[in-house]
Amino acid sequence: MAMLHDATELSVTEAAQRGVARLVADAEQGADLVVTRRHRPVAAVVGIRRLKELEETAADLRDLALVLARAITDTGERIPLDDVLGAFGHTRESLAAMPDDENDGDDE
Repeated sequence: MAMLHDATELSVTEAAQRGVARLVADAEQGADLVVTRRHRPVAAVVGIRRLKELEETAADLRDLALVLARAITDTGERIPLDDVLGAFGHTRESLAAMPDDENDGDDE
């Protein structure tokens, strides 16, 4: 629960008494709420801004883990990109000819 160290804890009963509208309003104002059942955390209510921060932190931690794993296991050997592409049945030209997946026609 370290990422929500300043969270307000409330029981399921207390959360129900506050009502969804108030829980959402509190989260929109920046409050992190942890809902407990029998004194054990079972849910969290956070604003979307805070959720994005948590997701970015998780992504940063995954990146850091990859960097550390690479640093620990790096032997110094390098394989040319063309060799890697060939191992997967591609060339630079075949990749360049592939359609771009960024816009699949669904404009949101």
